[in-house]
Amino acid sequence: MIRTICSAVALAFAVPMLAAPMASAQDKKVLTISSWGGAFQKAQKEAWFGIVEKELNVTIKEDNTSGIADVRTQVASGKPTWDLTTQGAYSCKLLEKEGRLEKFDADTMKVLSDIPAALGRSDQCAPQIVYSVAIGWRDKAFPGKEPPGWAAFWDTKNFPGQRSLRKHPIYALEMALIADGVPIDKLYPLDVDRAFRKLEQLKPHVLVWWSSGAQSAQVLKDGEVDMVAAWNGRIQALETEPEGKGGKINTTFNQQIIVSDHWMIPKGAANKELAMKAIAIMSRPEVNARISNYINYAPSNSKSYDTGVIAKEKLSGLPNAPENANKGFIQDNDWWVNNADAMVKRFDAFLQK
Repeated sequence: MIRTICSAVALAFAVPMLAAPMASAQDKKVLTISSWGGAFQKAQKEAWFGIVEKELNVTIKEDNTSGIADVRTQVASGKPTWDLTTQGAYSCKLLEKEGRLEKFDADTMKVLSDIPAALGRSDQCAPQIVYSVAIGWRDKAFPGKEPPGWAAFWDTKNFPGQRSLRKHPIYALEMALIADGVPIDKLYPLDVDRAFRKLEQLKPHVLVWWSSGAQSAQVLKDGEVDMVAAWNGRIQALETEPEGKGGKINTTFNQQIIVSDHWMIPKGAANKELAMKAIAIMSRPEVNARISNYINYAPSNSKSYDTGVIAKEKLSGLPNAPENANKGFIQDNDWWVNNADAMVKRFDAFLQK
């Protein structure tokens, strides 16, 4: 009888002790982050998410975004399921203007201060990676010749062959003006009429107006076009892949257009405080630098290059690395936020002529 009572007492104390760790695991907060999926999101996970989970003692739940419309839908619902999302610099600025984002606190802003303001950094937009729009070409098309810039992209006499450009005015107007002789430091505000006149000259030689990063790379790899204006990572990936019909592929950062992707917190996010802490962690130089070891994108924090974290063999392929940063310029997102709608309408009309 005594043994039965003792066993019951012991069991009564044991059950809460066993239940405690389970309750703790259940109480662990979940931070929901959406990004672009694929190789990029995998790289984010390897480089950053594990560190965030450990430092904040949270579980990260991943989701995917296909663009700015998703964020608008999340905010319009009144109860966003995302705590943190990735969007391009232009999209972040537009969402900020529309009042759809949460403001960062002082601690987060202190960490972000090492990120160049020119990338679009603000109290609602946190640049996370840097990439660029660069020129890629087939070596067989121009053996031993490197296009010195956008004028060469337009020069079908000395660099004959088919071209490919994005099916959107963003980037194209800047390229056209530089090709027409406008100095990089005098680009903005863009002379739109002059840019479209220059695009008219190139239009007969543009075989493919690409609508996805994958397409921009594929048409070059297949030899369908000889020169493309595309995101540097897409072109550089071809340099290490088995050669396709197009043969060896090259990339240059000459007159590159530097752009970035940003972290942002949808208005009304349930865990906005945790999201801010996550942004601060991923923006620290030694953490931010890690992304370049997993994918061919560059860190946004300028001090990342002083950490020694980035593998030396990666440096020459990063657009904002010390040896490449001065070869191009950072796109003016504010100009595009104010003018994009009109430019898209005019560009669509230009293509339909």
